[in-house]
Amino acid sequence: MSEATQFRTTTRHMLKESKEYASQTLMGGLSGFESPIGLDRRDRIKALRSGDVGFVHSWDINTSVDGPGTRMTVFMSGCPLRCQYCQNPDTWKMRDGQPVYLDAMIKKVDRYKDLFKATGGGITFSGGESMMQPAFVSRVFHAAKEMGVHTCLDTSGFLNANYTDEMIDDIDLCLLDVKSGNEETYKKVTGGTLAPTIEFGHRLRDRGKKIWVRFVLVPGLTDSEENVDEVARICKSFGDSLEHVDVLGFHQLGRPKWHELRIPYPLENQKGPSAKLRERVANQFKDYGLTVY
Repeated sequence: MSEATQFRTTTRHMLKESKEYASQTLMGGLSGFESPIGLDRRDRIKALRSGDVGFVHSWDINTSVDGPGTRMTVFMSGCPLRCQYCQNPDTWKMRDGQPVYLDAMIKKVDRYKDLFKATGGGITFSGGESMMQPAFVSRVFHAAKEMGVHTCLDTSGFLNANYTDEMIDDIDLCLLDVKSGNEETYKKVTGGTLAPTIEFGHRLRDRGKKIWVRFVLVPGLTDSEENVDEVARICKSFGDSLEHVDVLGFHQLGRPKWHELRIPYPLENQKGPSAKLRERVANQFKDYGLTVY
């Protein structure tokens, strides 16, 4: 096995001592949720398709990370992409999640609804890729809207065909990951294709939904001027639905999870962007008339 593909094991990584790592990557468990017991494989598949059950990795209460206000962020299990910089590779496989009843999730939202309304917050579905479980997520969103709770979908948009227009109607805000502006780089970064992300952004625009675009800046991978310009042009195509672009600098906070799962980490020695690079990229987006955070 070559040095480039060797598995690495981290037992005491320095990042685990930092408060930033703890707040950003150590997610809560699933205490307080009622989980189905005794369902065989056929029953689970049926319940997944109907949305009566969702496979959940974890959930957390946070502020100013996954949408406005104080939010309940639910990390769904399962993702079709394999992003080189993924912070949560432990969410890739749906079967690794815990099945949770729809009613249990709705009750949890109801428990926090007064807090959400007081802070301008709400519920965010993230992952993994929450679009892998459209029935469950959309039914929770519909119930949340009936309670007057703000809803936010954090997604790559790669599985946008899984969502009907009626499902989109219950989304208040989408955190849309535009991981690259050209097909070749997108394929390299994720293993997937770019077009579905753009199409989903246009569907959100056409139904009057708000969008915050997220773009991860990785030196030597996503930082070329041509790629950033193409991302900016995609963002412009979302029209007035786009509120701002978050330029997120690459970091190594997810590296320990790759080690623990014994998955070769492709960005093992990658550094984050310099202040100069971040400024250049931010200015490129601003040159297109976009608000950048």
